[in-house]
Amino acid sequence: MVNTRNFHVPLPDSTYMKLKDEARRQGRPATEIAREAIAGWLEARRRETTRDAIAAYAAEHAGTSSDLDEALEAEAAAELFEGGKR
Repeated sequence: MVNTRNFHVPLPDSTYMKLKDEARRQGRPATEIAREAIAGWLEARRRETTRDAIAAYAAEHAGTSSDLDEALEAEAAAELFEGGKR
């Protein structure tokens, strides 16, 4: 079983009612839907942060010895465009 902790989140009435309505429609507890929504948002933020870090690294190192070499870049592009059919 996964360890859980309680976390009190005050919601505006309109948000609370939308959450309760959705829970009723799905026949699921509102807390379950809220947990999934929070987990989804956190995962999206993790992906966004990772993407931003990669973009910043690429921008900082573009044209340097840390940049991809042309042969490797060409191979990767060919693999993507040809779908590995060589």
